[in-house]
Formats: sequence, structure tokens, C-alpha cells
Amino acid sequence: MYFFISQLSISDILVITNIVPNMLHILLNNGGTITFANCVTQWYFICASEASECLLLTVMSYDRYVAICNPLRYSSVMTISFSSKLSAMCWLLGIFVSFIVTVTPSELNFCGPNIIDHLFCDLVPLLELSCSDPFIVHLEVYIMGTPIVIIPTTIIVMSYTNIVTTVLRIPSTTGRQKAFSTCSSHLIVVSMYYWTIFSVYILPTKVLTLSMSKILSLLYTVFTPFINPIIYSLRNKDIKKAVQETFYKHIINVN
Repeated sequence: MYFFISQLSISDILVITNIVPNMLHILLNNGGTITFANCVTQWYFICASEASECLLLTVMSYDRYVAICNPLRYSSVMTISFSSKLSAMCWLLGIFVSFIVTVTPSELNFCGPNIIDHLFCDLVPLLELSCSDPFIVHLEVYIMGTPIVIIPTTIIVMSYTNIVTTVLRIPSTTGRQKAFSTCSSHLIVVSMYYWTIFSVYILPTKVLTLSMSKILSLLYTVFTPFINPIIYSLRNKDIKKAVQETFYKHIINVN
């Protein structure tokens, strides 16, 4: 579990590093400029990080499924080698899918206005500036959404359905609470993250207003990476204990 949380942290750091500095510059200066190449590059790294995070959250749900539904086999199934392979697969697939959905938009013709009414170079506002027909790009997004959003969502729902069924069979109330506490943090993050991703990229663009699209984009690019460490820390006794010990040692050293 801690291995996958570390991979999730790397993904969050990449997203924040890619978006926040330039976004703060835009907000402080009431606008900013960016070259087309840098805009496409920013979109690529955003897409790669977010796609990899979708897959990592799916792998983490499988990890929780094995831990709760097959606890005696957990050590033999979720080995370091197997976990590393799953993590590498998530990153490679995310990078591959992101490359596909970045190359095609970069080959469109942009001959109209050059102002993006957004906080960063996202796909939807970028396509609105294109003079070409973006049908092929939308088709690619829907096709690539299957391995990145649809299939992972199905796996997560199936995993948590089995988890809930298994937990409800536990006779003691304490046992059920302990089992639910091991996956509640992950379930909160998954629900918030996938809801915003689905709303921004899967729903038709006419359903969302521009302001709503900006808010949802901030949720999965800034707010989710910000809240992830807090959620996993507050819900994890080992992390809270380590923080408390470090805090007490710092107080003792200062005194």
C-alpha cells in the first residue's frame, strides 16, 4: 500500500510542478503568454500524469481487494516484484495514451484567435481555437478513455463490491470498522478524482459552462494533489504516529 501511495505522490508532484507555477504567474499578471510548443508540452505532461494516476488508483483498489478479501494470500500475491510491474505498466500505458492524444491535436490548424480562456493548456479550450475539424481528436479521446477511465472504473466498482460483501460478513463490529478504515481513504480520493475527470473529458462540452469547466479542472489538477496527503495521513495510524514522534523530537531538540 505504501509503495503505491509513493507512486501516487510522484504523479501528484508532476501535475503540481507542471501547472501551478505558470498558473500563479497568469493570475498575478492577469494573463500571460505561452508558445504553442510549450502549450502542447504542458498538455502532454498533464495528460500523462493524470492517466497514470487513474491507473494507479485502479491498482490500489485491487491491492485493497486482495488485502481484505484474500488476506492470507496478500503477501504472496502483492509482492514487491508484482507491485513494481503493475506500477511500471501504469506509467508506460499513461505515457503511451498521452502521446497519442497529444500528437493529433498538435497537427491541427490554428489560424483564428490565440487566446485560451483557461488557467492552463487543457485539451478542450485548445480545440476551440482550432480552425480544423476536431472530430478525430474527440474520437481519440473517447477511444482512449476506455482503457484509462471506463475499464479502471469497472475494476474499481467490482473490487469495492467484493470488499463490501466480504466486510459485511465479518461478525464483529470492530472488525468491520477496521476493514472499512483500510480502504475509506482510497475510496474518497477515487470518487472525487474520477468524478471530475469524467465530467471534464467524457461529458459533452455543451453540458458544462466555461466557469464550471475551470473549477472542475482545478479540482483534479490542484485540489486533489493537495488533499491526497492529508486524506491518507489523517486516515492512517502509522503515518500519524510517525508525524507525532517527529514533532515531539523537534520540540525536545528545540527546548
